[in-house]
Amino acid sequence: MAAGKKTPERMCVGCQTVHPKKELVRIVRSPEGVFSVDFTGKKPGRGAYVCHKPECFDAAVKRRRFEKAFSGAVGAETLEALRAELFPTGT
Repeated sequence: MAAGKKTPERMCVGCQTVHPKKELVRIVRSPEGVFSVDFTGKKPGRGAYVCHKPECFDAAVKRRRFEKAFSGAVGAETLEALRAELFPTGT
């Protein structure tokens, strides 16, 4: 009996619900300490996953979940830059 291949799942830091990994966007802190959006999910460094919805990103910021995920402070200007990269239309 062959078992089907499992789909990797991750939890959104904003809404705290589990989704397939491909439905989420990864925010990554590189080993050098630089934050960026990782659409491929393969960049090296510490990552946190968030739904591709502005309300989930804002909830994660409001509840300081990025700080918890990255075990340290994340600057307000860094969060604004990440939000602008994720949602370029300003939604």
